[in-house]
Amino acid sequence: MLLWINGPFGGGKAVIARTPPPRDRAQGGLGTEEARYARMERMPPVPESSAVPADRAVANDYDSFAEAYTAEAEASLVNGYYERPAILDLAGDVAGRRILDAGCGSGPLFAALRERGAIVTGIDSSTRMLALARQRLGASAALHFADLGSPLPFADGAFDDVVASLVLHYLEDWTAPLAELRRVLMPGGRLIASVDHPIAFKLANPGADYLATRKWSFHWTFGRHSALMSFWHRPLHAMTDAFTTAGFRIAVISEPQPAPAARDLFPDEFRKLTTSPCFLFFVLEAV
Repeated sequence: MLLWINGPFGGGKAVIARTPPPRDRAQGGLGTEEARYARMERMPPVPESSAVPADRAVANDYDSFAEAYTAEAEASLVNGYYERPAILDLAGDVAGRRILDAGCGSGPLFAALRERGAIVTGIDSSTRMLALARQRLGASAALHFADLGSPLPFADGAFDDVVASLVLHYLEDWTAPLAELRRVLMPGGRLIASVDHPIAFKLANPGADYLATRKWSFHWTFGRHSALMSFWHRPLHAMTDAFTTAGFRIAVISEPQPAPAARDLFPDEFRKLTTSPCFLFFVLEAV
């Protein structure tokens, strides 16, 4: 069964994951495919009561592994051939549109939107991810340190679109962040968002209450780095209720397929990705 991890509003996006078999996670001596899986694995959820003490680990600390994460996710199956292409397909023709990349990380989606003619502004709460984005995008790129838990430094109606790529599931309460994203969108503007597919959480935790909004954590190992990650599961109805309450109309709910080129590059993972829940995508219109 596939499980999936994601990128935060603290910088970054996603890599493919699977429930690890009971073996050593070290990569030494593994073949190419096994090494790839070892890098991509996600550990099973860690109960909150057994989380690493705060003085030993900070959850979602992308400043501490920004470079490693960026290298890992740059051309991974679920990033380069699934999540980013899906966001770009949903965005469509963006030439001349003012777009806020909320949670831009090291800037791959920002770059892709800009190449398509969009006027892009990026925000992130990881200073290290923003530094990497600056290296990628150049000194003139509009990049800002900002957190969705606080008011954004933009005028009302400043943007035609907002993209929130694997961001919202890091937030316990969506009320204020969605209201702020709605504020900076012009009437009729779009919020294009991707989140963990809620059914994936239930598949990974059969005994869990799917209908409850709850925090869950796991230790994620990629390369030589291990990180404590925490996210908020919420059922589909909680997502749609939050969107409509914030002043959005749901235009699209999508469960897309990966780009066809991924079939030859990731043959085993491609089959699993095309038959298992991964992320859920929304196009929301500001009303």
